Amino acid sequence: MPFDNLQIERDGPIAIVTIDRRKVLNALDRTTIDQLRRAVLELKHDPLIRCLIVTGAGEKAFVAGADIHELEHLSPNQAEAYALEGQHVFELVEHLGKPVIAAVNGFALGGGCELAMACTLRLAADSARFGQPEVKLGVTPGFGGTQRLPRLVGKGRALELLLTGRVIDAQEAYAIGLVNRVVPAAELMSKARDLAASLAGLAPAAMRSIIEAVNRGLEMAFPEAAFLEATLFGLCFSTDDMREGTRAFLEKRAPIFSGR
Repeated sequence: MPFDNLQIERDGPIAIVTIDRRKVLNALDRTTIDQLRRAVLELKHDPLIRCLIVTGAGEKAFVAGADIHELEHLSPNQAEAYALEGQHVFELVEHLGKPVIAAVNGFALGGGCELAMACTLRLAADSARFGQPEVKLGVTPGFGGTQRLPRLVGKGRALELLLTGRVIDAQEAYAIGLVNRVVPAAELMSKARDLAASLAGLAPAAMRSIIEAVNRGLEMAFPEAAFLEATLFGLCFSTDDMREGTRAFLEKRAPIFSGR
């Protein structure tokens, strides 16, 4: 279905979701968050789509944050509900079961940085900027920033960025482990498409299990996480993709995964 604030492009097994509110640097208002929720659920249940790319329209911003005009008028109860709504949508992204690549083309601040962190992998243009500057507005991050950032970069670095509100460039984001790769801005989408195409050619059920093992396992003690891994490993042996993958290896050919 069409969305006012999103563009959805399907390219074979790849879907590209572009947040498009250029006049406000793609800031997230409640309408956009709800549209993102509906788009993600639609693509989650589309059997033809195996990988997603999320990016921002224009050259300036991925997502510059939440829409401050909307935040200004929220009561405490409304603000809590707003945060829970955003967290729910970003959890859908994180636990989609399909790889989601954030192609960060500019400012990824506040909610934009939180959205990028919810994605499976992060590619950054060399012009990208990252930060959680909410403290400068007298508030905390609300869409998971205080939880995902330390898990990605460590407690000390996360607290520094959260408490100072400092904005960092793409190279520093790469150095601390916030992004997986930095590429020239002109090559960002082509590199993201190449990565998405590579991921889309692999076994969907195995990828879904890997994402689940990592996401859930990080919240468990090691013995329970290792048991989860073994369980998911066993389940892979019930799939056609496992049989195709092993057969193709023995026959010295490229596998053709069906997703079954």
